[in-house]
Amino acid sequence: MNLVMQTNLEGVKLLRRGKVRDIYEIEDKLLIVATDRISAFDVVLPTGIPNKGKVLTQISLYWFNVMNDVVKNHIITADVNQYPDILKPHADTLKDRSMLVQKTKVLPIEAIVRGYLSGSGWKEYKKSGTVCGIRLPAGLLESSKLQEPIFTPSTKADEGHDINITFDETVKIIGEDMANKVKDIALTVYKKARDIAEKKGIIIADTKMEFGITQNGELILIDELLTPDSSRFWSAKDYTVGKGQDSYDKQIVRDYLLTLDWNQTYPGPSLPEDIVNKAQERYEEILRILTA
Repeated sequence: MNLVMQTNLEGVKLLRRGKVRDIYEIEDKLLIVATDRISAFDVVLPTGIPNKGKVLTQISLYWFNVMNDVVKNHIITADVNQYPDILKPHADTLKDRSMLVQKTKVLPIEAIVRGYLSGSGWKEYKKSGTVCGIRLPAGLLESSKLQEPIFTPSTKADEGHDINITFDETVKIIGEDMANKVKDIALTVYKKARDIAEKKGIIIADTKMEFGITQNGELILIDELLTPDSSRFWSAKDYTVGKGQDSYDKQIVRDYLLTLDWNQTYPGPSLPEDIVNKAQERYEEILRILTA
């Protein structure tokens, strides 16, 4: 079993551990390592999903490359053979699950685009007929396709849940010019990805992107892109309006956890082998479909 729950790269400065990624600093660059950790309800579980980090990294690399003509990204290289010498002893651990990237000034918002009504957007719509302050037509159902994709940003929370915000609130945080630029790029990226995925039988219901500003002032994509951890992927052939959809992500894990007597606080419960195997198959399946 190829399982990496945590990396410890001797001699390399660890900046922080996120829910899934370990981030190291190497001079003026960052090394992002996607582990096999999995979180649910904002709690990192003690059981990992084998190869999950590799799947996330390979999907991100695929989309970063596809979107290069739309917007640049932070990738320097993901080839361990081109990494600095200090990382050579760790090549086996880092292969296929890491990226050497530029440092940027990270924008303090999540750029979310929704093409379908699901998740927190569906919850808000049921209450108010809006999503992030955007008025939508009456009578939409859960999983309805929107006439046009909408930009619905959120705050970036270091702990706990991100909070959906309006475009006006986004302007207050990052300025009008930057807000418009992020919105335009995010919508363009989503539409291009949506059209590519649809030809492969996959609906991208929504996705979350992160942006950073380089030292020379260029706005670029950072972190991950269009992965099962940052997006809702649905099977086009199984899609049915009016209910929640079966996603190519950790829904299998969430559904199992909801059967337990667990209050969704730390520490999380261990996962049984059959749930781990099903989740692994789901992640690897969407990698095959999208990158074929």
